[in-house]
Amino acid sequence: MSSPIRIVVADDQALVRSGFLALLRSENDIEVVGEAANGYEAVKVTKAERPDVILMDIRMPEMDGLEATRLITADPALKSVRILILTTFDLDAYVHEALRAGASGFLLKDTLPAELLAAVRIVAAGDALLAPSITRRLIEDFISRPISHVADPRLDQLTAREREVLSMVARGLSNAELADELFMSHATAKTHVSHLLTKFDARDRAQLVVVAYETGLVTPGQV
Repeated sequence: MSSPIRIVVADDQALVRSGFLALLRSENDIEVVGEAANGYEAVKVTKAERPDVILMDIRMPEMDGLEATRLITADPALKSVRILILTTFDLDAYVHEALRAGASGFLLKDTLPAELLAAVRIVAAGDALLAPSITRRLIEDFISRPISHVADPRLDQLTAREREVLSMVARGLSNAELADELFMSHATAKTHVSHLLTKFDARDRAQLVVVAYETGLVTPGQV
Protein backbone atom coordinates (compact mmCIF):
# COMPACT_ATOMS: atom_id res chain seq x y z
CA MET A 1 0.00 0.00 0.00
CA SER A 2 1.40 3.39 -1.01
CA SER A 3 1.92 6.17 1.51
CA PRO A 4 -0.89 8.71 1.87
CA ILE A 5 -0.60 12.13 0.25
CA ARG A 6 0.56 14.54 2.94
CA ILE A 7 -1.13 17.92 2.64
CA VAL A 8 -1.18 21.38 4.23
CA VAL A 9 -4.10 23.80 3.87
CA ALA A 10 -3.39 27.55 4.00
CA ASP A 11 -6.39 29.90 4.06
CA ASP A 12 -7.13 32.82 6.38
CA GLN A 13 -10.88 32.15 6.44
CA ALA A 14 -11.43 29.64 9.24
CA LEU A 15 -14.74 28.38 7.85
CA VAL A 16 -13.31 27.79 4.38
CA ARG A 17 -10.21 26.14 5.80
CA SER A 18 -12.32 23.86 8.00
CA GLY A 19 -14.35 22.78 4.99
CA PHE A 20 -11.26 21.82 3.04
CA LEU A 21 -9.80 20.00 6.03
CA ALA A 22 -12.97 17.99 6.63
CA LEU A 23 -13.12 16.96 2.97
CA LEU A 24 -9.47 15.95 2.80
CA ARG A 25 -9.58 14.03 6.08
CA SER A 26 -12.46 11.93 4.76
CA GLU A 27 -10.14 10.32 2.18
CA ASN A 28 -8.08 7.24 3.06
CA ASP A 29 -5.20 8.18 0.76
CA ILE A 30 -4.80 11.73 2.07
CA GLU A 31 -3.27 12.81 5.39
CA VAL A 32 -3.58 16.41 6.59
CA VAL A 33 -0.31 17.30 8.31
CA GLY A 34 -0.88 20.99 8.93
CA GLU A 35 -2.89 24.14 8.42
CA ALA A 36 -2.11 27.83 8.24
CA ALA A 37 -4.02 31.10 8.47
CA ASN A 38 -1.43 33.20 6.66
CA GLY A 39 1.61 32.89 4.43
CA TYR A 40 4.07 33.09 7.29
CA GLU A 41 2.45 30.09 8.98
CA ALA A 42 2.29 28.27 5.63
CA VAL A 43 6.05 28.58 5.14
CA LYS A 44 6.72 27.55 8.75
CA VAL A 45 4.55 24.43 8.68
CA THR A 46 5.88 23.48 5.24
CA LYS A 47 9.47 23.56 6.47
CA ALA A 48 8.51 21.50 9.51
CA GLU A 49 6.30 18.89 7.83
CA ARG A 50 7.58 18.71 4.21
CA PRO A 51 4.10 17.96 2.77
CA ASP A 52 3.53 16.62 -0.72
CA VAL A 53 0.95 19.29 -1.57
CA ILE A 54 -0.11 22.68 -0.21
CA LEU A 55 -3.52 24.22 -0.89
CA MET A 56 -2.53 27.89 -0.87
CA ASP A 57 -4.90 30.85 -0.78
CA ILE A 58 -3.52 34.09 -2.22
CA ARG A 59 -5.09 36.84 -0.13
CA MET A 60 -3.95 36.28 3.45
CA PRO A 61 -2.73 38.64 6.21
CA GLU A 62 0.87 39.15 7.38
CA MET A 63 2.24 37.35 4.33
CA ASP A 64 0.13 36.56 1.27
CA GLY A 65 0.10 33.25 -0.57
CA LEU A 66 2.13 34.65 -3.43
CA GLU A 67 5.11 35.55 -1.25
CA ALA A 68 4.78 32.25 0.60
CA THR A 69 4.85 30.42 -2.73
CA ARG A 70 8.03 32.27 -3.74
CA LEU A 71 9.76 31.39 -0.47
CA ILE A 72 8.76 27.74 -0.59
CA THR A 73 9.67 27.16 -4.24
CA ALA A 74 13.00 28.96 -3.79
CA ASP A 75 14.05 26.61 -0.97
CA PRO A 76 16.03 23.64 -2.38
CA ALA A 77 15.05 21.57 0.66
CA LEU A 78 11.38 21.92 -0.36
CA LYS A 79 11.84 21.04 -4.01
CA SER A 80 9.41 18.13 -3.83
CA VAL A 81 6.57 20.22 -2.37
CA ARG A 82 3.80 21.05 -4.85
CA ILE A 83 1.55 24.09 -4.49
CA LEU A 84 -2.06 24.35 -5.62
CA ILE A 85 -3.21 27.97 -5.68
CA LEU A 86 -6.77 28.75 -4.57
CA THR A 87 -8.07 31.64 -6.66
CA THR A 88 -10.97 33.52 -8.22
CA PHE A 89 -11.20 35.15 -11.63
CA ASP A 90 -10.46 38.60 -10.23
CA LEU A 91 -7.03 37.43 -9.05
CA ASP A 92 -5.56 36.68 -12.49
CA ALA A 93 -2.60 39.04 -12.08
CA TYR A 94 -1.57 37.27 -8.88
CA VAL A 95 -2.01 33.86 -10.46
CA HIS A 96 0.40 34.84 -13.23
CA GLU A 97 3.04 35.63 -10.64
CA ALA A 98 2.34 32.38 -8.80
CA LEU A 99 2.85 30.47 -12.05
CA ARG A 100 6.22 32.14 -12.49
CA ALA A 101 7.08 31.33 -8.88
CA GLY A 102 6.50 27.62 -9.42
CA ALA A 103 2.90 26.86 -8.52
CA SER A 104 1.78 23.51 -9.91
CA GLY A 105 -1.87 24.30 -10.47
CA PHE A 106 -4.88 26.46 -9.75
CA LEU A 107 -8.31 25.88 -8.27
CA LEU A 108 -11.32 28.14 -8.01
CA LYS A 109 -12.68 28.68 -4.51
CA ASP A 110 -16.00 27.18 -5.66
CA THR A 111 -14.39 24.00 -7.05
CA LEU A 112 -16.53 20.91 -6.54
CA PRO A 113 -15.25 18.52 -3.83
CA ALA A 114 -14.54 15.72 -6.32
CA GLU A 115 -12.54 18.12 -8.52
CA LEU A 116 -10.48 19.34 -5.58
CA LEU A 117 -9.62 15.79 -4.54
CA ALA A 118 -8.72 14.91 -8.13
CA ALA A 119 -6.50 17.99 -8.36
CA VAL A 120 -4.62 17.04 -5.19
CA ARG A 121 -3.97 13.55 -6.52
CA ILE A 122 -2.89 14.82 -9.95
CA VAL A 123 -0.35 17.21 -8.51
CA ALA A 124 0.87 14.75 -5.89
CA ALA A 125 1.55 12.26 -8.68
CA GLY A 126 3.97 14.73 -10.25
CA ASP A 127 1.71 16.20 -12.90
CA ALA A 128 0.63 19.81 -13.19
CA LEU A 129 -3.01 20.81 -13.19
CA LEU A 130 -3.03 22.26 -16.71
CA ALA A 131 -5.93 20.68 -18.54
CA PRO A 132 -8.89 22.69 -17.16
CA SER A 133 -9.98 25.57 -19.35
CA ILE A 134 -9.45 28.13 -16.58
CA THR A 135 -5.75 27.29 -16.38
CA ARG A 136 -5.29 27.51 -20.13
CA ARG A 137 -7.00 30.88 -20.12
CA LEU A 138 -4.76 32.15 -17.34
CA ILE A 139 -1.61 30.92 -19.06
CA GLU A 140 -2.53 32.44 -22.42
CA ASP A 141 -3.50 35.77 -20.86
CA PHE A 142 -0.30 35.77 -18.83
CA ILE A 143 1.99 35.06 -21.76
CA SER A 144 0.22 37.46 -24.13
CA ARG A 145 1.02 40.39 -21.85
CA PRO A 146 4.07 42.44 -22.84
CA ILE A 147 7.07 41.03 -21.00
CA SER A 148 10.78 41.52 -21.33
CA HIS A 149 12.78 38.39 -21.87
CA VAL A 150 15.79 37.11 -23.76
CA ALA A 151 15.27 34.16 -26.08
CA ASP A 152 16.29 31.02 -24.25
CA PRO A 153 19.32 29.53 -26.05
CA ARG A 154 18.61 26.12 -24.52
CA LEU A 155 15.66 25.80 -26.88
CA ASP A 156 18.17 25.39 -29.71
CA GLN A 157 19.67 22.41 -27.88
CA LEU A 158 16.43 20.43 -27.92
CA THR A 159 15.96 17.60 -30.34
CA ALA A 160 13.04 17.69 -32.75
CA ARG A 161 11.26 15.13 -30.59
CA GLU A 162 11.84 17.15 -27.41
CA ARG A 163 10.39 20.25 -29.10
CA GLU A 164 7.36 18.20 -30.05
CA VAL A 165 6.96 16.90 -26.51
CA LEU A 166 7.36 20.39 -25.02
CA SER A 167 4.66 21.80 -27.29
CA MET A 168 2.32 19.00 -26.24
CA VAL A 169 3.06 19.59 -22.56
CA ALA A 170 2.03 23.20 -23.20
CA ARG A 171 -1.30 21.88 -24.49
CA GLY A 172 -1.84 20.16 -21.16
CA LEU A 173 -1.30 16.58 -22.31
CA SER A 174 -0.43 13.96 -19.70
CA ASN A 175 2.37 11.44 -20.18
CA ALA A 176 -0.18 8.82 -21.23
CA GLU A 177 -1.67 11.17 -23.81
CA LEU A 178 1.82 12.07 -25.07
CA ALA A 179 2.58 8.38 -25.50
CA ASP A 180 -0.63 7.79 -27.47
CA GLU A 181 -0.15 10.74 -29.81
CA LEU A 182 3.53 10.06 -30.45
CA PHE A 183 3.20 6.25 -30.62
CA MET A 184 5.71 5.62 -27.84
CA SER A 185 5.65 3.84 -24.51
CA HIS A 186 4.53 5.61 -21.37
CA ALA A 187 8.05 5.18 -19.96
CA THR A 188 9.60 6.87 -23.01
CA ALA A 189 7.17 9.79 -22.76
CA LYS A 190 8.02 10.19 -19.08
CA THR A 191 11.73 10.14 -19.90
CA HIS A 192 11.33 12.92 -22.50
CA VAL A 193 9.49 15.07 -19.97
CA SER A 194 12.14 14.38 -17.33
CA HIS A 195 14.87 15.46 -19.76
CA LEU A 196 13.00 18.70 -20.46
CA LEU A 197 12.63 19.41 -16.75
CA THR A 198 16.37 18.92 -16.33
CA LYS A 199 17.39 21.02 -19.34
CA PHE A 200 15.27 23.97 -18.25
CA ASP A 201 15.86 23.46 -14.53
CA ALA A 202 12.06 23.49 -14.21
CA ARG A 203 10.27 22.58 -11.00
CA ASP A 204 7.46 20.78 -12.82
CA ARG A 205 5.29 20.74 -15.94
CA ALA A 206 3.67 24.08 -15.13
CA GLN A 207 7.03 25.80 -15.56
CA LEU A 208 7.61 23.91 -18.82
CA VAL A 209 4.43 25.50 -20.12
CA VAL A 210 5.80 28.94 -19.33
CA VAL A 211 9.06 28.05 -21.12
CA ALA A 212 7.14 26.86 -24.18
CA TYR A 213 5.36 30.20 -24.47
CA GLU A 214 8.22 32.52 -23.49
CA THR A 215 10.64 30.96 -25.95
CA GLY A 216 8.08 31.27 -28.74
CA LEU A 217 7.76 27.52 -29.31
CA VAL A 218 4.05 27.90 -28.59
CA THR A 219 2.02 31.09 -29.01
CA PRO A 220 -1.21 32.19 -27.30
CA GLY A 221 -4.23 30.77 -29.11
CA GLN A 222 -2.21 27.92 -30.59
CA VAL A 223 -3.37 25.40 -28.01
